[in-house]
Amino acid sequence: MKEQTHLSRGGVDLVLALVDGALVIEHWGAAIGKLTTSISATRERSISNSAFDNRQFSGVMREQSRGWLGNPTISGHRNGKFWSTKFEVSNIATSGDHVEVVLLDSQVQLEINLRFNLDEYGVLTQVNSVKNIGSDSYTLNNFAYWLPLPDRASQTLDFAGRWSNERNPQRRDIATGLWVRDSHEGRSGHNFTIAEIALTENTSFASGEAWAISLAWSGNSQFMVERIWDRTQSIGASEILLPGEVILQPNEKYEAPALKAVYSKSGLDGISEKFHSHIRARSVHPKKARPLTLNMWEAIYFDHDARKINAIAEVAAEIGVERLVLDDGWFGARRSDRAGLGDWIVNKEVWPNGLTSIISDIHDKGMEFGLWFEGEMVNQDSDLYRAHPDWVLNTGGHSENNWRHELVLDLTNAAAFSHVLEQVSAVLTEFPIDYIKWDHNRVVVDASHNLQAAVRNQTLAIYRLFSELKKRHPKLEIESCASGGGRVDLGVIDYVDRFWVSDNNDALERQRNQRWTGQIIPPELLGTHIGPTPGHQTGRSLSLSFRATTALFGHAGIEWDVSKISSDDKTALKTWAAYYKANRDLLHTGKSIRIDYADENAYLYGVIDRKRERAIFSFAQLTPTTAVHPAQLTFRDLNPEKNYQVKAVYPAGAPLFMLIEPPTWLTGVTLSGAVLMEIGLPAPILAPENALLIEINQSN
Repeated sequence: MKEQTHLSRGGVDLVLALVDGALVIEHWGAAIGKLTTSISATRERSISNSAFDNRQFSGVMREQSRGWLGNPTISGHRNGKFWSTKFEVSNIATSGDHVEVVLLDSQVQLEINLRFNLDEYGVLTQVNSVKNIGSDSYTLNNFAYWLPLPDRASQTLDFAGRWSNERNPQRRDIATGLWVRDSHEGRSGHNFTIAEIALTENTSFASGEAWAISLAWSGNSQFMVERIWDRTQSIGASEILLPGEVILQPNEKYEAPALKAVYSKSGLDGISEKFHSHIRARSVHPKKARPLTLNMWEAIYFDHDARKINAIAEVAAEIGVERLVLDDGWFGARRSDRAGLGDWIVNKEVWPNGLTSIISDIHDKGMEFGLWFEGEMVNQDSDLYRAHPDWVLNTGGHSENNWRHELVLDLTNAAAFSHVLEQVSAVLTEFPIDYIKWDHNRVVVDASHNLQAAVRNQTLAIYRLFSELKKRHPKLEIESCASGGGRVDLGVIDYVDRFWVSDNNDALERQRNQRWTGQIIPPELLGTHIGPTPGHQTGRSLSLSFRATTALFGHAGIEWDVSKISSDDKTALKTWAAYYKANRDLLHTGKSIRIDYADENAYLYGVIDRKRERAIFSFAQLTPTTAVHPAQLTFRDLNPEKNYQVKAVYPAGAPLFMLIEPPTWLTGVTLSGAVLMEIGLPAPILAPENALLIEINQSN
């Protein structure tokens, strides 16, 4: 076996070494050129006073038997014994940009398989598994991924939140000890960080180093940054395994959710570019243009009435909407959120002729039809629960924890799984439905199947369910919604075509939420809607111009009763819809750019095409300026040697200016890329909660 294995791709290098039988990650980060000699000297530190007599190399398994005094990679036991491991590398196989390593511990009788793949964008995918090769059961408590961090990584960035206020950034210094960001919701969750990012003190959107990891998993998870007593620091992640959730029988294997790891030397936007490119390269990534969508939840709630929906559809078609989605309330006894979940049969009182007529009318108007489901949940007031109260996840004698009057249906139960699959599939077969919005409106806690913890298997079950629905209905698209943004992760992403970013449609809140969700997920997968005013979550009144500009940077849509809007708003929505359609190729394939704007009261961000010929930017004034004039608008990633025409555009009406005379460039100016990047343009004075759209086009 080779002492050293080196992968280099996409500006990122991974160096693995075999040291005293252990596998060591000697480097993960910036490209270091072709290696002609061993780099073992880089790891051979001093032997200090009051320390082990010999240098210790714990390797990727971070074992006490090899001198590791931090958190281990694997934790488990055989009936209380054989908890301490000492794995030896038994095989290393390299093929192109893929490395597979097998580790064995013949005493504990476990086999570890580690797979590393580095793609053309520099995204490292790691998939680890553990197999029980013994003759009795092995209880697995935890199985984590860990990657090394250099000393200059001095800070972490991750995200916290709640319902309607997801993905708030929090940045802190790395200190000695363990920093853990975990989620126990049974879904990735509103407080799920989506990524853990290590940075240098000066890392910004545009520059500086960053090391990011994201776990491809929709269940319980944790992200970690650890610095131990000798200054060694690392970044890690794992699925959280509940007690007894994984007990490996002889020859049984546990495969951990995949880890996606990205290094960037061009700041946080460099992290985004690599993740976006990696996601867009998937074979399952949506290929067709993302249709302008109107979801009817905030327009009608549970008040389903064919005449009202037809009125909305009439105006939606006139505006240019391409997909209309009927939300909660069409099935069973679902007249409120207290009944009906689990009975996926069209309510004949509300829809006496089924959905055929309304779908036909919507299709005749040139729009696709979408429908809402929440198949993982059940109301106690439902035919399903009355017939099968044993089909819910519960821990036996404990009380059932209702949340929004819902219990969690046990999809690890084959009969319950089949019920959901067959009822949903029957609706999709009976009616020509193009799209489903799949909700998940509660946490999954105290969840057991036959008294054994079942969050892991419940997560795998929803993946199987989505996969089977798409197999049966090949043209079906699925939106992942979990009371808004509670299931936005790299696990479910391969089974869905869109994420509902948040239940909060307030454009001021969405500015931040969309900004940081886009740190990992490309904009074409993010549902970004124009909500009503005042907003239903905040009560805040915002201009249509601001709401529309905010919604433009994603998979755009509307969440509003457009049958009641003014003629002026209708006209504005028409021009906005036309603008979205004309520019979504750029918005959904270009490189996302967030400017490190000098004024914290505003955002400057946009998208530029790969040839650096076209860009669309938004200047959003969030709160009042401190100085008279906002900071200069400087751009990024333009060609410094080319000229560009720059102008402001108003697809949904002009913002509210707080000035006597605006800067002259708003009506159009031609400047070089160098000037736009180094000197920039004076920002107009906008009222708070307003945004300006800026087009930048290369001129001949």
